[in-house]
Amino acid sequence: MIKTEFLCRIEVALEPIRDLGDTPLGRRRIIGITGGKFSGARLSGRILPGGADWQVIRSDGVAYLDARYTLETGDGALIYVNNKGYRHGPKEVIERLAKGEEVDPALYYMRTTPWFETSAPDYAWLNRTICVGTGARRAACVELDIHEIK
Repeated sequence: MIKTEFLCRIEVALEPIRDLGDTPLGRRRIIGITGGKFSGARLSGRILPGGADWQVIRSDGVAYLDARYTLETGDGALIYVNNKGYRHGPKEVIERLAKGEEVDPALYYMRTTPWFETSAPDYAWLNRTICVGTGARRAACVELDIHEIK
């Protein structure tokens, strides 16, 4: 039986979308990460600027998410995150998200699998922990609730 435990909430601040148009793999979009924060009982701090989400919107309307960024904990440890996942839903809901409207995340599917990498001894447990996230796309940020798989 799989059990989960809440790890942290991540709030990622975003730049406007850079739309590269239709490529052989789908509609390519790059969304820069300007900062943000994360908080949980064992993991909290800020998101450093400089990461991005390299998205592809597939021909079936599914957004393939591929975000890479750096966390800095309150005690100064650096943690690299590679967070991949999918976002999809009814066409009218996705169109509202694209316009920057506030949409109830229960109306669409946004799930991710963050992978962590760090050299910090206090957070080495992240290097061997599987996590899943549920997400919400807001006008200028993404909110993710990350859970450890126990």
